[in-house]
Amino acid sequence: MSLVEVKDLSVTFDGSVKAVDGLSFSLEAGAALGVVGESGSGKSASAYALLGLHRGSGAAVGGSISVAGVDVQAASEAELRGLRGKSAAMVFQDPLSSLDPFYAIGDQIAEVYRVHVKTSRRAARARAVDVLDRVGIPDAARRARSHPHEFSGGMRQRALIAMALACEPRLLIADEPTTALDVTVQAQILDLLHDLRHETGMGLLLVTHDVGVAAESVDEVLVMRDGRAVERGPVAQVLATPHEPYTRALLAAVPRVDAVRERGTARGRLPAPSAPAPRDGTEPTPGGASTDTTPAPSSPIAEAVDLRVVFGRGGSATTAVDGVSLTVHAGETFGVVGESGSGKTTLGRMLVGLLEPTSGRLTRADRAQMVFQDPVSSLNPRRSVGESVADPLRARGDRDENVIRARVRDLLERVGLDPAQYDRYPHEFSGGQRQRVGIARALAAEPQLIVCDEAVSALDVTTQSQVTALLGELQRELGLALVFIAHDLAVVRQVSDRVAVMRRGRIVEEGSLESVYGDPQDPYTKQLLAAVPALDPLLAAARREARKELATV
Repeated sequence: MSLVEVKDLSVTFDGSVKAVDGLSFSLEAGAALGVVGESGSGKSASAYALLGLHRGSGAAVGGSISVAGVDVQAASEAELRGLRGKSAAMVFQDPLSSLDPFYAIGDQIAEVYRVHVKTSRRAARARAVDVLDRVGIPDAARRARSHPHEFSGGMRQRALIAMALACEPRLLIADEPTTALDVTVQAQILDLLHDLRHETGMGLLLVTHDVGVAAESVDEVLVMRDGRAVERGPVAQVLATPHEPYTRALLAAVPRVDAVRERGTARGRLPAPSAPAPRDGTEPTPGGASTDTTPAPSSPIAEAVDLRVVFGRGGSATTAVDGVSLTVHAGETFGVVGESGSGKTTLGRMLVGLLEPTSGRLTRADRAQMVFQDPVSSLNPRRSVGESVADPLRARGDRDENVIRARVRDLLERVGLDPAQYDRYPHEFSGGQRQRVGIARALAAEPQLIVCDEAVSALDVTTQSQVTALLGELQRELGLALVFIAHDLAVVRQVSDRVAVMRRGRIVEEGSLESVYGDPQDPYTKQLLAAVPALDPLLAAARREARKELATV
């Protein structure tokens, strides 16, 4: 009997929204299946159904689901509690929302263990330390007493995996476990999942929108769209010779570090110019590339000399940016890459005037705007998107409401949204659409420079492609300078003219795409490039072995 057997699964919300529609698949013990698709494809809804997590939510779940011999649909609440954590465990996307901020990490893992295994508190705490050590948390006995806020993002994700492993489950479900993590941390988490699967023999169901992540981690891949399976097969076969047009389109949208960016082609695979989004609220589909030529760099829009930013005082002072010098020209895209804590966001905030340097000299554009990483937190949920876009217009002194409304409608249309959506609220838009609203708001002030701070890091690859294409189109139309901050080296290569690599507040390497990506000089740049997921499973395996060798040096 298969470890997981799903037949004709359907999940319907609010009586009419069918998130999953007739999905069937199986997973054998010890195997790994990647479920891949865009946001809204139904992949997470399917994963939740395996543990009966839709029960009590109002969702209607149909079909049959068997996990580790348990009929999930017919199981009692007691049987489901026994299944969750003991026979099957789940690692969620956001560890901060999955961990209790008031309790130590070790205590939370020990509590899970005691729910399923009748043992003493001392034995449960020892088990917590053991699994934390197993997932690579250094000094596990001491760090078990730490709270979630004292862990980095990657360490919190390791802690969640440790919690999932506490009861030695037969199945691990990982729902977007590496989204928004640095590329090197992502590689560490994927390597960890791979090693644990082979050490323990557990089955792995990996849910991801990143095809590269699937290539690194699974044996087979299931591609979902609109709640249905459109293609399934061995990962090497599906990625090398996909049969379905949708799978081919999904792979074509994946940014690659080895791609050659041709001058005159669209940054980010440009869709048809100024194409408004469909009236049904879905995202437009990427189309053909423009043949416009990229303008040559002209006068500097921003120039920094020996910038330094220090937070705090005395012994607790932290130097976030340490002696950074750079120049950004009109009409170019300057990419800034680095891991969390490298200082890239602090640098971006200085470039738009949100933060003043502690020392150094900065000459910047009079009109500079920022597009933030999370449009949910940067848009007021109680104000319509039209009013949010109108704020910069009113701030500069515009008073005629008819003129303001007309200008906002024009901006919404320019970024590919329906102008009639002026009075809708942020929660009524998809992630990609909300990011378009953020871009429209930035354009309202008619900037010379836009700093994009991780503006596409949480988007699926096709939406990511659409947003970067939009930025490229707007840049050509308006002559904007863009500073594109990201931890994703493939995306930065796709959109940038020049690139700077930051580490611990310093620029360790800077130059053209050809020099930084084709012939990196700094060991840190080489390390970042080696950690980027490869779409070739054989290459991914070779890189994994190379990372193991480096770790033992």
